[in-house]
Amino acid sequence: MVKLNRIYTRTGDDGTTGLGTGGRTPKDSLRVEAYGEVDEANATLGLAAVQCERTPGSPLADLLKRIQQDMFDLGADLCVPIEPDEKPGSRLRIVPEQTARLESLIDQFNEGLTPLTSFVLPGGTPAAAALHLARTTVRRAERRLVTLQRAEPTRTSPETVKYLNRLSDLLFVLARVANDNGAGDVLWVPGANRPK
Repeated sequence: MVKLNRIYTRTGDDGTTGLGTGGRTPKDSLRVEAYGEVDEANATLGLAAVQCERTPGSPLADLLKRIQQDMFDLGADLCVPIEPDEKPGSRLRIVPEQTARLESLIDQFNEGLTPLTSFVLPGGTPAAAALHLARTTVRRAERRLVTLQRAEPTRTSPETVKYLNRLSDLLFVLARVANDNGAGDVLWVPGANRPK
């Protein structure tokens, strides 16, 4: 269990940070950038959960809070690079079942939505807008993680990229749910502001 007695340690004043292995790495390394983006995405999930709590009877806030737990698992996965001799199950890693759960949720929530005839603009209700913000930060984390995986393919779990890919899809669907099951979606009108 994690125990934090002191918030500042001064060990990062030289521009390095500690990995889960106990080793140190530059704060701007690809790995730190990747799990930093995951942390930021997790913060936007928290903001979306707070907005969803304002809708009585909505199951979305509790769902997002559970996903936040997965996001911390994902950050823990990334802060400990995979070693060649790592035994399966010896480290906290994102597993396919976590990604499959997101796919199931996408199918479940998408079933009640009307098919789209245009792209959706981020907006609508405050909850939907917050979910779209979370979706875009998750996509950015995914892009950074793809860069890390390309640079360190044997040290980075491919399941982490799959998880973030599914999560951004789920957040898109949940944003439509938060917009009165799509009825309140703000649709893109191509060229709407161009002179006639």
